[in-house]
Amino acid sequence: MIEVRLFATFREGREKIVYFEPTKAACPADVLDELGIPYEEVAICLINGFHSGLRDAIKDKDVLALFPPVGGG
Repeated sequence: MIEVRLFATFREGREKIVYFEPTKAACPADVLDELGIPYEEVAICLINGFHSGLRDAIKDKDVLALFPPVGGG
């Protein structure tokens, strides 16, 4: 299973952590498609704690963390 951790506004209407079968998500872009999150809304994408691109490969037992831009003051 791939563990996907969602932060800030990405949690609205979703769980904090969701799981995907590796066969359903080969890269973070696949996860975003499944969750209905537009690519341009992702400010930070981490795979196992390392900055990654939306087309980088993910595999079984990886942890994907997705962050939107942070605003406020």
